[in-house]
Amino acid sequence: MNLGNTIKDIRKHKSYTQTEFALECGITQTYLSQIENNQKEPNLSVLKTIAEKLAIPLPILFFLSITEEDVQPGKREIFNVISPTVKNIINEIFAI
Repeated sequence: MNLGNTIKDIRKHKSYTQTEFALECGITQTYLSQIENNQKEPNLSVLKTIAEKLAIPLPILFFLSITEEDVQPGKREIFNVISPTVKNIINEIFAI
C-alpha cells in the first residue's frame, strides 16, 4: 500500500503546498512530509482529516493506495484488469 504517495499526488493535483495542506489538517509540515514519504503511519483520526480535506472518502483513499503487492497472488490478474477502470471512474467523480 502506498498511502503516502497517493496523498501527495492528490494534494498536488489540488494545488496545495505541503505547508498549506498541513495547516489545513492541523499537523506540521514535517509530519505531512513523513506521511507522504511513507516514513510515518498516521493514526485513523489524522487519516480521516486528510481524506476530508482532500474531499475524498477514506475508503476511496485506501483503494487508490492499493498496489499489486497488497493483493493475494491468485487475485492479482483480475486486480490488474479492473483497477485502472475503477481508478479512472474515481478520478472522474472526485476530480483528481
